[in-house]
Amino acid sequence: MTIVNRLASQLDRRDEEPNIELAHELASEENKVGIIEIIDNLSNKDKKIRHDCIKVTYEIGQVKPELISDYAIKFVGLLRSRDNRMVWGAMQALATIAHLKADLLMKQLHEIQLAVKNGSVITVDKGIITLAKVAASNKEKNERIFPFLIEHLKKCRTKEVPQHAESTCIAVNDENKEEFLQVLREREPYMTEPQRKRIAKLIKSVG
Repeated sequence: MTIVNRLASQLDRRDEEPNIELAHELASEENKVGIIEIIDNLSNKDKKIRHDCIKVTYEIGQVKPELISDYAIKFVGLLRSRDNRMVWGAMQALATIAHLKADLLMKQLHEIQLAVKNGSVITVDKGIITLAKVAASNKEKNERIFPFLIEHLKKCRTKEVPQHAESTCIAVNDENKEEFLQVLREREPYMTEPQRKRIAKLIKSVG
């Protein structure tokens, strides 16, 4: 049975379990030939196959990101797809490998930021993680990316602030800490009690 034949859609399954199992198997065996087959099928004409393959891809990335890191540019290209499932799936893949490919992703900063500005909820969530990981890699990248992350925290929906602040936290350092805390304090009064608790915990850990 080929790799593609083991995808959920090809087994006539409506759940993701076959895709997750396949991803873990490919990762544990470090099956690079199988992974190449998955990557090649990200552009399959059959939407179900594409969707299964992007799921397998980022599931591999969560276990062994180095096995998909060489395909970073392919994932960036998918951020412009008309298929929203491929867009947020690609961003999820990028979030798993951003710490390994910070230099390369820095050159694609505009594309990633554009996807965050225009993307769906999951695209934005994973985009903030991706940007924060790149920003955390060194001082120069941080100085370029952190203002974007701060601007996002100022303008995103109140209910999104805790999660996005937690994601941004890895890019917080002694130089930008006060700016980060100030934004959190400004947004805190408009939050629900559970949201406020998450922010208070974050402020305490950073401060």
